[in-house]
Amino acid sequence: MNKRILSFIAVLALTLYAGAVSAQQLSLSQISAYLNQLQTAQGGFTQINPDGTLSTGQIYIKRPGRIRFEYNAPSDSLVMASGGQLAIFDPRSNTGPDRYPLNQTPLSIILQNNVDLERADMVTNVTSDGTTTTVTAQDPDNPNYGSIQLVFTANPVELRQWIVTDEFGTETTVILNDLIMGSVIRDVLFNINVETRRRGN
Repeated sequence: MNKRILSFIAVLALTLYAGAVSAQQLSLSQISAYLNQLQTAQGGFTQINPDGTLSTGQIYIKRPGRIRFEYNAPSDSLVMASGGQLAIFDPRSNTGPDRYPLNQTPLSIILQNNVDLERADMVTNVTSDGTTTTVTAQDPDNPNYGSIQLVFTANPVELRQWIVTDEFGTETTVILNDLIMGSVIRDVLFNINVETRRRGN
């Protein structure tokens, strides 16, 4: 076969392959739209802790501003965000939950009322392996609060996992499974004061 034809076929094949790969990379506007449409969701999760151990549990999301992680035994911990606060319940403690301002954690990026990843300096990196798109985002006004890496698949767009890096550089990975969107979730699941009273703190 003519070398020129062979070269043309090779270039065409590479172009088609590159197009197929890039077609899988999601734009920031697509991801922002997906997160803004995600009003409620629930499912299971597996967490890779900073020390390499694994935790499992159930997750409930009710945007804006609310999320709940129920950890299975032996941890039996509970983490929830509501009313602008992030509360961490330790079953071994009798002094109530540790509380932090939600806007000082990277989770606030996906829980805010209007997610706009195209906002200046919000996204620091975007990568794609042809199957998933990973977006690294931080609060542009407070980059010292840490960052979050969000991993999405396309067709349909789905959030698969995230990696939170705190202000000390410690990483925690949360892998989502069987996430069901649009479920009815009771508000009481995110009520920090009710949970505190229930635990007798």
